[in-house]
Amino acid sequence: MFPSLLGYFVALITLTVAQDSRPLPPSQDPFYQQPENISNYAPGAVIRSRQVSNRLQPFLPLPVDVSVKEVHQYLYRTTDSLGDAVAAATTILVPYDADPNKLLSYQTAYDSANPDCSPSYTLRFGTAEGGLAGIVGPNSTLSIDTPFLAASLNQGWYVVTSDYEGLEAQFVAGLQAGYATLDSVRVALAVGPSTLGLSPTARYAMWGYSGGSLASEWAAELAASYAPELRFEGAALGGLIANVTAVATTINKSLFAGLGFAGIIGLSRAYPNLTDYLEASLLPDKRDEFFERGSYCLVGNTLAGAGQDLYSYFSTGEGALSDPVPASVLAAAGQMGVYGTPQMPLYIYHARGDEVSPSVETDEYVQQFCAQGGVTIEYYRNLFGEHATEAILGSANALGWVADRLDGKPLETTTGTCKTENIFISTIEPDTIPLIGLELISVIQTILGGMLGEGLPGL
Repeated sequence: MFPSLLGYFVALITLTVAQDSRPLPPSQDPFYQQPENISNYAPGAVIRSRQVSNRLQPFLPLPVDVSVKEVHQYLYRTTDSLGDAVAAATTILVPYDADPNKLLSYQTAYDSANPDCSPSYTLRFGTAEGGLAGIVGPNSTLSIDTPFLAASLNQGWYVVTSDYEGLEAQFVAGLQAGYATLDSVRVALAVGPSTLGLSPTARYAMWGYSGGSLASEWAAELAASYAPELRFEGAALGGLIANVTAVATTINKSLFAGLGFAGIIGLSRAYPNLTDYLEASLLPDKRDEFFERGSYCLVGNTLAGAGQDLYSYFSTGEGALSDPVPASVLAAAGQMGVYGTPQMPLYIYHARGDEVSPSVETDEYVQQFCAQGGVTIEYYRNLFGEHATEAILGSANALGWVADRLDGKPLETTTGTCKTENIFISTIEPDTIPLIGLELISVIQTILGGMLGEGLPGL
């Protein structure tokens, strides 16, 4: 039995999607073209829209059918890190048996300075390479978010997920990410009731892990000043990227060093003075290699940059990020807790042993807001595991917390207060147990195929 099953799996994984059936990547697709009169649009205004295939890219690059009822995409106006009008794309996923009263803004951790790694593209079936190259190859678009998106859709929630880095893939640019996330929610609330069946009074919340938490937190921080009409029920933030400088220092020479290359390239697209700095400070014989190592999607960046010393590419060596230009950019774009106080409840989960984003930075973030007052925070610090494991171990409780917010249930903590708790592996609440089963079913569906949302919201 097992040899035949293994042979079947190997046969499947070696199949590829026909080249002519693949969607055009953003770099070649006219849909993503920003209009010259972008400044004439209000933030959150739709520029153009399209309905695409309801078939999604599976978790693994297999020729299986993972589908939702409908998939709609929108190019909309948002704001970049310098305050200028720009365009971004967002995708709204409508599950089978959708609940019109619930909308989740889910930010994926696509963590790339390559526009062709944006979720509006990689979520679509046929965009991944076939075979093992689609899993561990340099052009892999494999995403750990796929099962969590599926679990959310299996709750019956509408899901809006934006290309929050913008058309130029300004990875790590916090302001850009926050503005684009907020404007994508504006899009969903505008078009949802008129064309997609979403209730005008639907509750909505945010969720994101790692790079997805970066966009979600910046949105939470900027909402009061940029989109005061939005009334989020809450935001779940995991593996929080509270301080980008600390992340860059921590991951240098590690397995995740490639994120540093991609992050600096992404920031240079947002801040022209950083572009000039790179041209002047990168060692001439290493310049092309620097940009090559940060040019892939998440898996490719990890493979290309693993173990690399980021500072060895700069003429100033280990002082590179402390130079005035990069230091000023990182202060403006990479430090949370500066631009405003989140007015929505926050659920934060982070592993003490996180080797990408040091937990002490999240500790300080929580302490800062709690000392300031006026925030509602539940913070769960896992004494077990690290960055990748916490994405899995913390997901069921995060999903349950978001579900409670969308159900309109009262918070366990008093509004305006903070709760910090150390846990080991996970604290499973009785209401969370069915969600673990839902997540397992969702994982299976994203690998072997399934209709997301059909018959499962009642679990």
